[in-house]
Amino acid sequence: MPSQEQVEKLAIELQEILDFDELESKIYLSLLRTGPITASGLAKGLDVDRATTYRTVDKLVDRNIISTSFSSPKLCAAVEPENAFKLALEKKEEEIKRIKKTEKPIIEKITSIRYCPSQGTNIPTLRIVQGRTNIYSDIAQMIENCFETVFIATTLEDISKMYYSMIPEKIKICEKKGGKVMLLVEIDDIEMISFAKRFNATETRMCRLPSKGRIAVQKDKQLIMSDSSQTTTNSENDFSLSTNAKDMINNIDNFCRLLWKYAKPLEMT
Repeated sequence: MPSQEQVEKLAIELQEILDFDELESKIYLSLLRTGPITASGLAKGLDVDRATTYRTVDKLVDRNIISTSFSSPKLCAAVEPENAFKLALEKKEEEIKRIKKTEKPIIEKITSIRYCPSQGTNIPTLRIVQGRTNIYSDIAQMIENCFETVFIATTLEDISKMYYSMIPEKIKICEKKGGKVMLLVEIDDIEMISFAKRFNATETRMCRLPSKGRIAVQKDKQLIMSDSSQTTTNSENDFSLSTNAKDMINNIDNFCRLLWKYAKPLEMT
């Protein structure tokens, strides 16, 4: 019988993989565990407002993640996990096809209306990135383009979510170019070390981080920093600052190097 903690961790993983929000993930897992049940029964079991549950069930029905019976009252049932993952994969593949198909004509249209040539990135910029998917995409791009060292300092929970992004694959590309990804992570439970190891950073060390935030930095190039990487399970409420301002970047890079100096290698545990 899985513990409540295991179920909650699985719910978070489903949010990342299947693009669920927190309630969608809980409803899907609940239906898989209990079998067909009414929406009002779901609401009661999850201690969620009925109207909110009904709206969420309707959204999942539209996505073919949940089916409903013709009986009265209607029963809700979850599709098998294999089908849910297949649907998610097909959706991603369609998005990739659409982007590839429109890339060239859109770029040509943009070029035709541009009044001045690109100015490059000589001017320091700062922007706010919203959504965990977009943040991870920026970190993945930083790592892919790196020939030197990228430091990542974050929580174990954040690393468990990054594992299902493109970041681990980009680490391999970075290392082939001669680059390194150095991971600093806070681990309270020694038994959780395996979760950090599977991320496959070039090297990983444990230390007490000054906050629950997220840092990804490459000296002289880019800094992506979040005040907190786990204030909410809703991925759209995750925000990061991204900048190419060298003074700010190199201050944080020096900070990460100092943390690295006093951090403990996983091999010593």
